Parts: sequence; structure tokens; C-alpha cells
Amino acid sequence: MAVKDAVLALRQQLQQQIIGQPTLVDRMLICLLADGHLLVEGAPGLAKTKAINALARQLEGDFKRIQFTPDLLPGDITGTDIYRPQTQSFDFQPGPIFHHLILADEINRAPAKVQSALLEAMAERQITVGGHTRALPELFMVMATQNPIEQEGTYPLPEAQLDRFLMQTLIDYPDADAELNILRLVRGEALHQPVADAPHLSQESIFAARQEILGLHFSASVEQYLVQLVIATRKPERYDQELAQWLEYGASPRGTIALERCARAHAWLQGKDYVSPDDVQAVIHDVLRHRLILSFEAQASGVGIEQVIDRLVQHVPVS
Repeated sequence: MAVKDAVLALRQQLQQQIIGQPTLVDRMLICLLADGHLLVEGAPGLAKTKAINALARQLEGDFKRIQFTPDLLPGDITGTDIYRPQTQSFDFQPGPIFHHLILADEINRAPAKVQSALLEAMAERQITVGGHTRALPELFMVMATQNPIEQEGTYPLPEAQLDRFLMQTLIDYPDADAELNILRLVRGEALHQPVADAPHLSQESIFAARQEILGLHFSASVEQYLVQLVIATRKPERYDQELAQWLEYGASPRGTIALERCARAHAWLQGKDYVSPDDVQAVIHDVLRHRLILSFEAQASGVGIEQVIDRLVQHVPVS
């Protein structure tokens, strides 16, 4: 089976297990294929944890869930040196970060010093403990969740931490039909014709898919359009005065790189051999919503980040 066929079969199987959340399934696969990390925000009970568990079961690699709490310490994530009296030496005890897929559950419940323990791991694919730097697995993906409802006892993620996430996706409640299907699935009723089990994706297959994605045709005009979208977040006055009043800080070059990688992965999942402006627009909200800082005027006026990105797409012309 070709790599793309295997990935598409995996997507179909995940969508049958994670009912009513097709966007979440697609965003997980895009981040996996684009070699990035995913931040998921949604109310409790929307299958965030179930989704990453279902994905992990279909991949060749180790999975670890870390429950973030206010009393968590950095060493609980990275690991620590343990003194052995028998040998009068220190041995490094690896932490849960040394796995291929990491679920950082309710990441905003841990204080900043714990959140920062992920910074080096997410950006450099390595951790440093006791002056020694240790490499993480080549296949490494963090999916973090946070609850937008409860704010008591939470610590907002710093901008530097947010910027390390390739995408931030917002998930909402399923519609009535999906909710009915969830009830029937919980009762053990078959919802539709079963899909043939998707084969376990090997790490070699994932790396091969990433190479295919990098080989997609990306025209100079689409590249220019993508870059101008990001430039418009930094110099919005060139395009729209109201947009200039709403934006305090724009996206960094890391945002440009993320937008290009996600647009490529989106096009590949759609079965295309080229990237179009539609692919850029399909992922721009998830790539930029956590990288833009709104002005006080925008917040006071009730202007949301989704409205800002919509206006951005509206005013930047397609090349």
C-alpha cells in the first residue's frame, strides 16, 4: 500500500472513532506530517484525549500522557539525575518526554517553570539536565490540550511557548446527528460499514510522507501570497487602517515557515500535487491565531482573533 493510501485509510478510521470532530483529526495528521506540535482548545468531553490515543495506537512508536497539575515539577517531565550509593555516581532517569507522542493534558494548569521545560524539547528536539544535553526521538510530537472554560488555578501559556506550536485548533460541540451517533456507538451499535483496519504506520512511512510533501509544487506566486499574509500582520497599515488598529504584534518568521508546511500537508491530504492559495487559506486560522497579539482597542471593542484573520485574508490579494 502506498504511503498516501495508508495515511488516508488512517484518517478514515480515526474519523469513525472520533465522531463529529473531523477538523481535529485533520489537524493531528497535518501536524504529524509537517513535523510539528498541536495545541487543542475545547471544553471537557470533546474527545481530545481519545483522539491522540487513537492516533498513537496506529503509529509505530511510544505514547505517553502527562497530566499537568499545579504541583508538577520540571524534572517530572524531563527526568533527573539519581544518586546511586552503590556506585557513588549519578544515573540519569529519563522522564516521560522521551517518547514519540506526548499528550500534555491541560497544559495551562502547570506553572510557567514547568511549561518552559517543554520549550527546548519542542524547539530543539533535545533536553538539557545537569549540564548534559540528550537528544529526543526523531519522531517526536507534542499534543497539548487546554480548557477555555475554567480559568481559576490556570497559568496562561507565554508567547514563546505558544509560538512553538505549529497549530492551535479550537474544537466545538458536535452537531445533533453526530451526538446521536455517539450515543449509538457507546451502546455498541454499528454506525456504518466497517472500514478495513488501517495498517500501523511505520516511522519510515511517516518520514517518506514528509519527503513527498516537500516535493509538492509550490509556485512563486503562491509563495509570494503566503509571505504577504504574514507581512500584513506586522505592517497592517499597508492594507487596512482598521486592521492596523486591531493588531499589536504580528507573526514571526516561524509563523511563515509553519504556514508553508501546513499548507503543503493540507494539499497532500487532499490528493493534490501542488499547493494553491486555497490550501493556505484553509490552515491560516490554526497557524496564526496563537501568534498574533491584539491591541487593547481591539479587545475593548470585542474584536476576536478570528475576525482579525478573516479581515487579513480579505484584504491581502491573491498574487
